[in-house]
Amino acid sequence: MGRLIILGAAGSLGRHALRQALAAGHQVTVLVRTPARLPSETGPLVATYTGDLNTIAPADLAGIVSEQDALINCAGHVTDGEGFVGLVDRVVTSVERLPPQRPVCWFLAGAALLDIDASGRRGVELPKVKSIYWPHRVNFERLARSQLDWRLLCPGPMVEQPALGLDRLRTSMDRLPVQVPAFARSLPTPLLVPLFASLVPQMIVPYADAAALMLANIEPGSAMTRHRLGLALPPGMRGRKSRWAAKASHA
Repeated sequence: MGRLIILGAAGSLGRHALRQALAAGHQVTVLVRTPARLPSETGPLVATYTGDLNTIAPADLAGIVSEQDALINCAGHVTDGEGFVGLVDRVVTSVERLPPQRPVCWFLAGAALLDIDASGRRGVELPKVKSIYWPHRVNFERLARSQLDWRLLCPGPMVEQPALGLDRLRTSMDRLPVQVPAFARSLPTPLLVPLFASLVPQMIVPYADAAALMLANIEPGSAMTRHRLGLALPPGMRGRKSRWAAKASHA
């Protein structure tokens, strides 16, 4: 059990992180723009601050974050472009203002930020993909320049589905958590686009499992420190936004 702050706790991923953190016995603080959007059953159990991460002063946010053991940022969205970059920079800057005993920090990106294979190429470098997902690259570079104990969760699209359990899901550090054909390394970059797109359904994971991965890894100095973490469905399962396209074997 520890003290942790969740940013964006009223959003889809943040709500799962909030409920799971409380169920695990953590002492939870949240910063949200609209406290009324928090799950009704959690309101009396958390310390709530009202504020907008797009405008809050780093010094004020640092004051809220201080004394926390871990920070989980579920706020912002890649389609906000410069707004998302500014939000992440503000959070990082705020934590950098704290003494060396800083919280472990979880941030959120996407599967396009992971290395596709041993060549080191990433989805954010591919035509069409980079025009939308470039903020993930910029945020990653900002984290790399910091001295924080950060971890960057990089799932595919997330869905509101029952949790499968971390013991069933595939995880990875810095590379895609799915099997990439060997011939991918010899493909010119434009031809990697359809291959990358074909792999994405394997990385459509439940919000509940994404939250569980972060909460299960909030100890300082772990093997995940300063790494990008991938998350994928069990082999043989592909996700859709509305339903699972296939069921994995329990064998």
